[in-house]
Amino acid sequence: MSEDTVSGENSRMVELLERLAGLEGISPTRLDGVRVMRSSSAQPRRPVVYSPSIVIVAQGCKVGHLGASSFRYDPGNYLVLSVPMPFECEIAQASAQAPFLGLSVGVDTAVLGEIMVEMGEPARQNSAVSGLSVGRMSPELRDAALRLLACLQSDEDSRILGRQVVREIIYRVLGDEQGDVLRSLTGVHGSFSQIAQALRRIHTDYHTPLDVSTLAQTAGMSVSVFHQHFKTVTAISPLQYIKSIRLFKARLLMAQDGLTAKSAAGEVGYASPSQFSREFKRFFGSSPAQEVSRVRDLGFSR
Repeated sequence: MSEDTVSGENSRMVELLERLAGLEGISPTRLDGVRVMRSSSAQPRRPVVYSPSIVIVAQGCKVGHLGASSFRYDPGNYLVLSVPMPFECEIAQASAQAPFLGLSVGVDTAVLGEIMVEMGEPARQNSAVSGLSVGRMSPELRDAALRLLACLQSDEDSRILGRQVVREIIYRVLGDEQGDVLRSLTGVHGSFSQIAQALRRIHTDYHTPLDVSTLAQTAGMSVSVFHQHFKTVTAISPLQYIKSIRLFKARLLMAQDGLTAKSAAGEVGYASPSQFSREFKRFFGSSPAQEVSRVRDLGFSR
C-alpha cells in the first residue's frame, strides 16, 4: 500500500472519529465493547487500567510504561491486551488542532474461540505469556478499522454490519505476530489460564481480604511458581495488582457514583481511610478530590 493511500485512510479515520468522539475522554459507541477516545492536549504519565482489547490510534500518540519496558502506540502501531492490565500511560502527542483520537475494540472470548475454530486453531494449553503487546498496523487491519468507524456512524449499519467487522479485526490480529497474546485467552489448561483464574478472583473479590497464598491456591500453584508466572503475565506482583485494582475501583466509585473518599475506601476493602488516602495519592500523584475533579473534567468516568 502506498504512503498516499495510508495517509488518505488515516485522514478518513480521523474524520470519522471526530464525529464519534466529540467529548473529551473515553466514550461508548453504538456497539457494546467498542469505545472511542479523545484528548485535546498532551497528558502526563499516569496509572491506567485496560480490559482485554485491541486499541487502534488514528491521530496522536500514547506511550505506555509497564515495569521497565515502554511501548508506543500511534497510527502505525496498535496495542493488544489479553488480561485487565494496570500500567502507566501518557498521551505524548495531542493538541486542540490535532487531538489524540483512538478506537478500543473489546475482545470477547467466545467470539475469539469461534474464530480460532474456524481458522483450524482450537483452544490449546498455554504457557504464561505477557498479557500486553504492540504490533505494526497492517493494511488489512487499518482497512477493517476504517470500515468499523464508518459502520458506527449509523444505527442500522452498526446493528447489521458492526459485529462482523469486529470479528474481522480480531481475525486480523490473530494473523499477526501479536496473535499469541489473544490466543492465550482461549487456553483451557496451562499456566496462563491458571493466572487468569486468579485475576478473575481479584476483579470479583477485590473488596475482600486477599493474599498471595489464597490467590496461588485459586490458581492451583505453589506460592513461588504463582508469583513468578503472575509477574510474567502482568509485569507486577500480585499485591501490587490488587492494590492497583482497588484504587482504580475507588476512583470510579467517587467519579461516577459520587461516593466520598471514606465511603469508597470502605467499598474497596480499606479499613483505614487515612491509609487509603496516602496510597491513593502515592499511586495517582494527587489527592482523591483532585484526581476525581481531573477525571471528571477529562470525561474518563464515563
